[in-house]
Amino acid sequence: MSTIQVKRMTSASAPNREAPPGGRSRPWSGLTRFTEETAGDVAIIFGLMAMAMFMFIGAAVDIGRWLNARDQTIAAVDAAVLAGGRTLQSATNPATAQADAIAMAKRYYDQTVANRLSLKSDTIQFVVGDNGTSVTITGNGEIRTPFMALAGISELQLLQSSGFEHSKAMLAVGGNAEMNLEISMMLDVSGSMGEGTKLQEMKDAAKDLVNIVVWADQGSYTSKVAIVPFSGDVRPPAGLWSLVTDPTWPDSRPNPNGDRKANAWPKTSCVAERSGTDSHMDTLATLGTYVMRTYTSSGNCSTPLSGSVMPMSNDKTALTNKINGLTLGGGTAGHIGTAWAYYMISPKWASILPLASKPVAYTAPKNKKIAILMTDGEYNYTYGNTGIATNSGGGNANSNSSAGQALAICNQMKTDNIEVYTVGFDLQANQTALNMLKNCASDSSKAYSADDGDQLKAAFRDIALKISTLYLMK
Repeated sequence: MSTIQVKRMTSASAPNREAPPGGRSRPWSGLTRFTEETAGDVAIIFGLMAMAMFMFIGAAVDIGRWLNARDQTIAAVDAAVLAGGRTLQSATNPATAQADAIAMAKRYYDQTVANRLSLKSDTIQFVVGDNGTSVTITGNGEIRTPFMALAGISELQLLQSSGFEHSKAMLAVGGNAEMNLEISMMLDVSGSMGEGTKLQEMKDAAKDLVNIVVWADQGSYTSKVAIVPFSGDVRPPAGLWSLVTDPTWPDSRPNPNGDRKANAWPKTSCVAERSGTDSHMDTLATLGTYVMRTYTSSGNCSTPLSGSVMPMSNDKTALTNKINGLTLGGGTAGHIGTAWAYYMISPKWASILPLASKPVAYTAPKNKKIAILMTDGEYNYTYGNTGIATNSGGGNANSNSSAGQALAICNQMKTDNIEVYTVGFDLQANQTALNMLKNCASDSSKAYSADDGDQLKAAFRDIALKISTLYLMK
């Protein structure tokens, strides 16, 4: 007899669900098995994570390249504008100073970015602005971003498009310079300045300098300018001449021409040079050291009323009006003008000057004293000890001549650490006058010769830039 073996299916091998009646599978059973299948989940998740990681790594590479190019670009434009600013400040030819500054900035920039990553575009250029007192940039640079391009960002700008990061080298004669300025500007209003448009050209140049060196915010640091016109004499500020001249001098002098004219020569409201040891010093004019009054046949000064000395001021409007109002006078007593340019920034004269015009000590910290001496001819007028003109010719620099006295005064100013700038206007081949001005200046770089109005304005502007402080701003 055969035995039939029956194998019982264990729970481990038995299906979890019973077969439907008739032994056939349900139609959705395959789909159910698919949704419950987990064998490929890890691969899918890894693929998605790998793609995200690839994007992050790619973006990091792009950002790293951008930061590297950006840092190099910012360093390059900073160095370039400073180099351009220094060129503006130290230019030997004012007429080409701006073009030279731009060329220097471009040269520095190109050298500094020579090893920078390749850019998609670089439109950075350099310009001179702020009335010729700054060098700044325009344009921008862009670097390609091959990985970020997959997300639609194909390039990044290196500098903020608002211009906030556009470097600027500024020649500061304002608060940013952290320096007070006391400037005395001697201006020639002698008769020869009436040739052509010379007087107006001088006014334009002087106003341009005032506009640069007198800044708006006078809170922390101040800049003051004195205007000292001169011709055959100097007209002191209203009310001051009575303090600095001898009140015992007579109202008139005998006619120096003898009997040819019977009338005496009246005393004027103008002054001549000083005599003795005070002739080239800044000693305060007072009892025993008075300044000579002048006497003329008409009783009129050589320097017109419009040409009275204006003590130091930081009122730009008042300074501009003073310059605009200048009119022509007579001879060229440059030594007297030089002396009064000295007095207006000398602390020894502070006691008799208005409060706002008082010069500080020569040793005062963060203070610079500057004399700017402008003329269009040889100094040719001197006076005797009675205040009457005795010499109207020759510019030779002997000790008694106008030129010789002016040079002695300049040397004393330099001893007191006053920076002396000289400007010869339309002197052409007058080597005697040019040599005197060169010797009067603090050094040869501070002696200018201008043949026309454009060169005169360039010279005054160059002086304004040289007395400035260079700083970097954004």
